[in-house]
Amino acid sequence: MSDDEHRLQVEDGDDHAGVPDGFQRLWTPHRMAYIGGENKPSDSGAGDGCPFCRAPGLSDDEGLIVARGGAAYVVLNLYPYNSGHLLVCPYRHVADYTDLTPEEVAEVAELTRTSMRVLREVYGPDGFNLGMNQGHVAGAGIAAHLHQHVVPRWGGDSNFLPIVARTRALPEILSDTRARLAAAWPSDQRG
Repeated sequence: MSDDEHRLQVEDGDDHAGVPDGFQRLWTPHRMAYIGGENKPSDSGAGDGCPFCRAPGLSDDEGLIVARGGAAYVVLNLYPYNSGHLLVCPYRHVADYTDLTPEEVAEVAELTRTSMRVLREVYGPDGFNLGMNQGHVAGAGIAAHLHQHVVPRWGGDSNFLPIVARTRALPEILSDTRARLAAAWPSDQRG
């Protein structure tokens, strides 16, 4: 999908046949990929079917990788809750937090801390939501490969769109977000 296709599209109701209803339409066609299950693994196995196994084999730009460590890496969420929504993933395909090695636990924690610092520097959020959804029943979209969410939050980021329209308005395309965060990542922690 091109950058132009990722940009927010708004249409006035007067542009279409029929009786205008006074509403503007907020079109987010890129969300159909998520709704249709695109990029979700067909099974729980490791390999190219898992987006978190596949991403490290791509270039940072193509994989939306912000930073790489020895045991884990930081990537943008393809379907973010807010701009700058990062995921910290171990390279190893593992589902349960209790199965991480001590090295993986330490690096996931350190990359989460650095993610928060970089997001503060670049975007100035008022707070963060941090968390892992362990298992489908707990809300994990990709349960077979654990990932730590780092979601920046601002005082005014809760508006009517998620509640009324089940839609998020994001002011920046993912490739621009990745470039800004990668440029601000501490050089001594780049993989």
